[in-house]
Amino acid sequence: MNPSPRLLLTIDYESWLAPSRRYDFLSPEKRFALDEGFAWNVIDPILERLKDNKASFYIVGELVEWYPDLPQKIFDAGHEVGFHCQVHRPLTVVADVEQDLQASAGWRKKYKVHGYRAPMINTVEGVYPLLEQNGFTYSSSLYAPAGTLLQKGKIWEAPVSTYPLLGKPSTFHAPRRMDVPLVLGGEFPYGSSFISGMFPKTVFKIIEKEFKAGLSPVIFLHPYEIVSPTRWPARFARDLLANPLLYPFTFNKSAFLDDLLRNFPISTVEGYIRETTQ
Repeated sequence: MNPSPRLLLTIDYESWLAPSRRYDFLSPEKRFALDEGFAWNVIDPILERLKDNKASFYIVGELVEWYPDLPQKIFDAGHEVGFHCQVHRPLTVVADVEQDLQASAGWRKKYKVHGYRAPMINTVEGVYPLLEQNGFTYSSSLYAPAGTLLQKGKIWEAPVSTYPLLGKPSTFHAPRRMDVPLVLGGEFPYGSSFISGMFPKTVFKIIEKEFKAGLSPVIFLHPYEIVSPTRWPARFARDLLANPLLYPFTFNKSAFLDDLLRNFPISTVEGYIRETTQ
């Protein structure tokens, strides 16, 4: 079945410090202290902004340990609760993914989590059998042109959207992340919040074009891009100096989100896959 076009809006729900690798190996207690309640305090404003539009929230598992009621708030508002990782860092070793899945098993079962999003949209093919074993039905952990829905064993892969400038690729194997080879291969990864931070008007026009072609783009944002943390981006200055490519992630994209909500029908990824594969 080919459902009507809709925007598959996803939110990688993580702390403000997640984009930097400087915090990866701090203790959970130190990361919790640095978060200063941010991930809990912004959920209500984000849910209020979404109103009746339903999005997919991929939650970093340690946030559930810090704020146990966080997934319940999202679930009660009618949104999809998905899994991002247990601790936000590069996650391309299957054994590390297995460890994260074990650590998150309890709350994932409670909230019927079926969707997985790899950190930094970067995974490997060996992860898919592990997802299947742990009750997932789909992943959104590659970049590929809108309208691409892949089957990896019994796991559906709904990639974050790119716009192919040189023709649609014929094969899609993980990893397919946002890097120089992807771009030089002719794909514009407009589903990334990095790109919507740099070129919001261009991304909006591409989404309009995709809708006219009957496609349903997948895009993602982060909570710190919708509600800016206090002392932002000054508190992130050291990280920006070390890696200026992080700068677009500090832009406030709430106006961009509002434009999307006003102009396009919104759907969860899980709902779209269910409708498409029936």
